[in-house]
Amino acid sequence: MQLLLNAPVLVMLWRLAGPNVLAVGMLTAVTFADAWYVGQVSTAALASLALVFPFQTLMQMMAGGAIGGGVTSAVARALGADDAARAENIAWHSVLVGVGMSFVFLVVLGLCASPIFSLLDGSGNASGGAVNYAYIAFGGATAFWGMYILSAVLRGVGDTTTPARAITIASIAQIALSGTLTLGWGGLPALGIVGPAVAMVVCHGGAALYLYLFLCFGKARIQLRPCPVRWIYFKDILQVGGIGLCNSAFMALNVVFVTGLVGRYGLEALAGYGLGARLELMLVPIAFGIGAALTAAVGANVGAGQFARARRIAWTGGGITLALTGVIGLIAALKPELWLDMFTEDASAFRFGALYLGIAAPFYGLFGAGQALYFASQGTGRLFWPVFASGIRFLFVVGFGALVVSLEQDVTTVFWVVAGGLMIIGVGQALCLRTAAWRGGRYA
Repeated sequence: MQLLLNAPVLVMLWRLAGPNVLAVGMLTAVTFADAWYVGQVSTAALASLALVFPFQTLMQMMAGGAIGGGVTSAVARALGADDAARAENIAWHSVLVGVGMSFVFLVVLGLCASPIFSLLDGSGNASGGAVNYAYIAFGGATAFWGMYILSAVLRGVGDTTTPARAITIASIAQIALSGTLTLGWGGLPALGIVGPAVAMVVCHGGAALYLYLFLCFGKARIQLRPCPVRWIYFKDILQVGGIGLCNSAFMALNVVFVTGLVGRYGLEALAGYGLGARLELMLVPIAFGIGAALTAAVGANVGAGQFARARRIAWTGGGITLALTGVIGLIAALKPELWLDMFTEDASAFRFGALYLGIAAPFYGLFGAGQALYFASQGTGRLFWPVFASGIRFLFVVGFGALVVSLEQDVTTVFWVVAGGLMIIGVGQALCLRTAAWRGGRYA
């Protein structure tokens, strides 16, 4: 905890964010691999993956960023106030929240997948594969939520190394297993689009089991053990994680909505946009690599009453993320083939993907920095204005996107609307650091 409260900001972020960035790099590699494997199957399979990817990312953002961020913030604030017993109770209640949330995904996107994806599939050729993927991926949502929630608990105590180790090993295993099951390596049957889903459930489940055993029997600062269920601990998590669900929903549904619009321009447009949007959404885990450290560091300093240091930590982390994601965006805009050639040989899909990246990718730096600052705001325990900023972006894209389609404009105009939304999220989250949550208050 002294690292969070007293160490030089850059040193502290390096030590906390370094393992996170490594883990996120491996999660990014999984996303690359899955898209490449499925791209070898067919363009229709790639379009199916484009349909399901926003919902899978929604679950990741809710588990790791929203509820997970609430868990990290609550545990860090408790330990910053030197209340280890409260931190342990929060940890147990976070497990209960994770189980409940995984059941929601099981029912809505596992059991009821068919009507949802049929509604989004303007081409009529992609929903079947998306439904088959969803049955497995969301049917095994408990494994996914378990890994992210238990990782969040450990980040709250300042341990980013253990969850990074678990995620890295699980990701390496998932890359190998996904290719084996998707393409039928080693003489095994080729499962096609459902191969990555099976691999995800198996490998995330293994990581969750490891983290559970570590928290119960390892050398963590706090232990995971049952305690009486009390609303006060759910409140401590959900005052950040609950409203954070709205932010995750805004982000993922933004892509879902645009996916539905672009699908009306044809299968190739949907596949191309899906590849571009996949790169955009992958910036969220990159921002999370730094942002999860910001949540813990800001939470501990807010709990200790060190508000000026908390703001300095947030601006430093946001600036680093702006540089990293901005470079990625500029490269993608100038050289889209470096990304698109890995996943498709379809000329039409490539054309639409390059068009999207040329318009939207220059704004990726603002988008990434905005996400990092959102994670920093989680540490304050007050998220109204950060979520409000995400809502403004969502309404902007939905409103103008629907107008563009109703006026039968070219898909290029839809992409410019998306780019405007990326700018809004970056500027909006930066302005949130000027609100009362960052100037003082009391730990409750």
